[in-house]
Amino acid sequence: MPAGIDGAIARGFDEGGANVLCALIIAVPRDIQGRGISAAAVRAMGDIARRHSPGTLIAPVRPSWKERYRLVPIERYACWRRPDGRLFDPWMRVHERAGAAVLKPEPRSLRITGTATEWESWTGMTFPDSGDYWFPGGLAAVHVDREQDRGSCWEKNVWMRHTL
Repeated sequence: MPAGIDGAIARGFDEGGANVLCALIIAVPRDIQGRGISAAAVRAMGDIARRHSPGTLIAPVRPSWKERYRLVPIERYACWRRPDGRLFDPWMRVHERAGAAVLKPEPRSLRITGTATEWESWTGMTFPDSGDYWFPGGLAAVHVDREQDRGSCWEKNVWMRHTL
């Protein structure tokens, strides 16, 4: 498995002979969520993969409710199930309904970096001192270094495999 989204992108450019297709992102604007668009997008992703893949599609799924449980390690969160046996997280459950299975959690999937000013703009927050800060919608804290004028965090995901 690649080391998250960053690793998948690097491997896609640096290595030949791929035998798995890797999805990167499906994004549905918040104001139109809950209308079945995400499930349709996952089905379309699978249809594209069936035409171009040797049989497997992997997806780095960003759990939609993980931000509510920030202190729970992604390794535990990825295993949570509802009483009906389905995955707890709604976005992971969309993939599960489309036939995907959890492969492994990835605590360091996508590194997001920027200046402290950029982070303040992106989050709507002020970072008055160097340190780690939780921000709205984040799955991990951003580390801000005011002296270096840098902020960075590692987004988490859960690798899921769609067998085509």
